[in-house]
Amino acid sequence: MGQGCPNTDHRLGSREGLLIAADPVVTQGHWINTGGSKDVVILPSSNGVPVEFTDRYFAPMQDSTDLLAAPDLLRNRYREDGYVLLRQVLDPAEVLRIRAEYFAAFPPEYFKAGTQPGEGVFSGTVPAGVPEYGVRGHPAYDFVRSPVYEAFAAQPALAEVAATLLDGDVQLIRRKVLRHYDRASGQASRAHVDRAYQVVPKGDVVTLWLPLGDCPLDGGGLVYLSGSHRQTARPADSASPVTDRPDDPRPFSHDLAWTARELGGRWLWTDFRAGDVAAHCPDLVHASLDTVTDEMRLSTDIRFQRTQAPVDPRWTVDWAADDGA
Repeated sequence: MGQGCPNTDHRLGSREGLLIAADPVVTQGHWINTGGSKDVVILPSSNGVPVEFTDRYFAPMQDSTDLLAAPDLLRNRYREDGYVLLRQVLDPAEVLRIRAEYFAAFPPEYFKAGTQPGEGVFSGTVPAGVPEYGVRGHPAYDFVRSPVYEAFAAQPALAEVAATLLDGDVQLIRRKVLRHYDRASGQASRAHVDRAYQVVPKGDVVTLWLPLGDCPLDGGGLVYLSGSHRQTARPADSASPVTDRPDDPRPFSHDLAWTARELGGRWLWTDFRAGDVAAHCPDLVHASLDTVTDEMRLSTDIRFQRTQAPVDPRWTVDWAADDGA
């Protein structure tokens, strides 16, 4: 190993030649060969702010797939942990088809030479003339309004998961968010809770986060702050002291290391695969890491609520990145 690598006692692990570790000489987006070996070192970051990948800040998500056959136990784990990770709930081929449908709307220069547009592999160049992300005219704006996406979100398997977790009949919430990051975006989801963006009675709404394609940690994976759903809520009109959005009190912070120190807990992570579903409650703090791979991160948030629960009127229309909700 190269001299920059940390003591292995503090390292969480490696995956097929990729070592994600804390290293003071590595900055976000910089990959380093370690002494001519195949190992590569990167310091993870979120919104450009590095966070050490050590057991002080990170821990693996717990896989709850085996509890799908035991609804009461699955529901109990969801209530206890604030989330459940479920593998291969959806057909991976169908998820990849949806990914291909979305990326087919972009100009060919957006994609790496020798790859198919539907794979979503970034060329390093964002085509001129593509509107700002998620506003009218951008492919994401049109995609969430398309019949193919609506049919995907309405799959019975998703409603069944939501009904199990909420212990009752559910309805699909119309506003469904699509997230798309490439390694040039320099952005990720800030630490936040869904309740800050949606008015919901406690226990009546669940968010299903779906990676539309494989999404490993360095691809911009979702992370949950362990135990944070038990924290006392911060006042909605009180901005965090550590934020890159001082005029918006809804996100807790863009700095994940500071957030973990401030609230306690560790960021729970996994390497997501197409077909996986992560379900979380409205009070669990979550965020994502920066995408530093050529494979672009594409995901969607699909929310369900109890059938009789009041609906936040802002969530009764289709999503747009500039809708203010």
